[in-house]
Amino acid sequence: MGFQAGFDTSHYPGDSQMAWLKANTNLAWCGFYLAPAPSHSDTGWMNTRATLVAQGWGLAPVYLGQQTAGPGSHIITAAQGSLDGANAAQLAGQAGFAKGSYVYLDVEDGSTPTTASQAYIKAWAQALAQQGYSVGIYCSHVIAANLFSLLQTLELSATPRIWAYKVSTTATHAYTGSTATFPTPDPAGSGYASASIWQREQNCTLSLPGAPVTAMTVDLNTAGVGIFG
Repeated sequence: MGFQAGFDTSHYPGDSQMAWLKANTNLAWCGFYLAPAPSHSDTGWMNTRATLVAQGWGLAPVYLGQQTAGPGSHIITAAQGSLDGANAAQLAGQAGFAKGSYVYLDVEDGSTPTTASQAYIKAWAQALAQQGYSVGIYCSHVIAANLFSLLQTLELSATPRIWAYKVSTTATHAYTGSTATFPTPDPAGSGYASASIWQREQNCTLSLPGAPVTAMTVDLNTAGVGIFG
């Protein structure tokens, strides 16, 4: 099985920047932020799907729901999970993602999920699935197995997917590798053997001579070929 390089960044880089990246690097897919979500108000990605698909990008829709700590909204209940799962499905449809597409709930907290967090995640997943979308979770590799097992208790029609993060630093730093050919390691290297996607660098600044925007801070990822619509 082959693997593809990808990236995510919370604010849309612009059509011309995305076209340049597709033409001048091996980046093949990107995160797509559904909004307005409880912990992500910027709607910059929302009307871009048709343009990005035409440019050849694979897309991974991300939903920043309730968070247990740090920035964002913090209503961690099953009832809110149901509301947010339905909201994620509505936003995915509004953005143009077909039923069956995987939508990833962003779980920023890498510590062991509390009982309330587990209830929120299960309710979110169930509500999303009831609207015809497939469930993905973005989370630390440390808790990936636990969250996958949690989702399995729901007997979802599509196998859940895990987007696992394992990085050496979260501080903003310059990327020193080639920006024409990014590495494409197996997502199993994330520390969770069944990961579909591995976020392997966070907050790295790319130097892109010739691009419309010559410095761009992103997270870098790798994923299995063929998992994006």
